[in-house]
Amino acid sequence: MTPGTATSTGRRSTGRAAGLRQASLAALVLLVIQYAIGIGINLYVTVPAADHGHSIGTAISNGPGVLAAHIVIGLLLILAAAALVVQAIRARRPGVIVTSVIGLLALVGAAAQGAAFVSDAHRSASMTMAVLTGVALLCYSVSLYLAGSPGRLPPAQ
Repeated sequence: MTPGTATSTGRRSTGRAAGLRQASLAALVLLVIQYAIGIGINLYVTVPAADHGHSIGTAISNGPGVLAAHIVIGLLLILAAAALVVQAIRARRPGVIVTSVIGLLALVGAAAQGAAFVSDAHRSASMTMAVLTGVALLCYSVSLYLAGSPGRLPPAQ
């Protein structure tokens, strides 16, 4: 190994850890915002009966604006979660890989339950969506912890 290789590997590792922290925090913050919007929709917004049985696209284009925003943010959140999985794999951080994959699966499940709720208005879909969102919140909190803080990273050699 050449003398500069260890230094560049250490910097790359530090950079990837910083990227994991940023991506985990971004997912966590976006998910808290999404959760708050979802609670507001559940408590204060009625999905028009005409929208029941229709697709997510119909809910975005014809439903209440806050519901459309909730759906779009959810889809963006799934993309961000998938990007976090890729970052965790590239950084070779097994704990973050596991938590980010579980978080992504929870978000996909929550989105599916959200689609079921818009389609059928079953309360069980709303409850399942909330529980899966809680699972994702826990996963991204653990990911943020496992990614570490700058002060806990090993020094570059």
